Amino acid sequence: MARSLLPSSDQQLVQIVDAAFAAAARRSGEWLLCRPGCTQCCHGVFAIHQLDVVRLQNGMRELEERDPERAGRVKARAGAAVAKFAKEFPGDPRTGILDEGDEAELKFEEFANDEPCPVLDPTTGTCDLYAARPMTCRVFGPPVRSEGGLGVCELCYHGATTEEIAACEMVPDPEDLESRVLQDVEASTKRSGRTIVAYAITRTPR
Repeated sequence: MARSLLPSSDQQLVQIVDAAFAAAARRSGEWLLCRPGCTQCCHGVFAIHQLDVVRLQNGMRELEERDPERAGRVKARAGAAVAKFAKEFPGDPRTGILDEGDEAELKFEEFANDEPCPVLDPTTGTCDLYAARPMTCRVFGPPVRSEGGLGVCELCYHGATTEEIAACEMVPDPEDLESRVLQDVEASTKRSGRTIVAYAITRTPR
């Protein structure tokens, strides 16, 4: 399998999202408790798209070149997770692609909710692929609006009023650049569908 290159527009997307997080963090002050070592958001699997996959895989190759031992530990944790998930994976256990549809979504909601992310270093409590982390990780913590309303990390914003929380809202990607970059990646890789971090790591092209 050939290596997949990220389009240059992904770096622009990352900069936009990271800047939005930084702005929300400044407005939030002490209400936002996200710190290295706080790992609650690193437990429980979540779906990622193919743009996240390619970004993670590129980050994994860079880690293999920079720190082969650490990369080996990440690969081992990811491989163990894939093996553990195989029987109950709500999708194709060979490819790691999740099933689609309402029934599949319900199954995924109950799937591996307490499992640590394989990229989480259990000793330091930090992410071994932090610079290449998925978009879900980049926006977690500050108030972000979804179909269910304005959601925040349950550890944060204690004592803040509804209005104060709303004033800290993060708008990660106002022009929806992510959708356009994702389309480019799916077209270039000929791969689509959602998966999880463990499968993305174990299937990193050489």
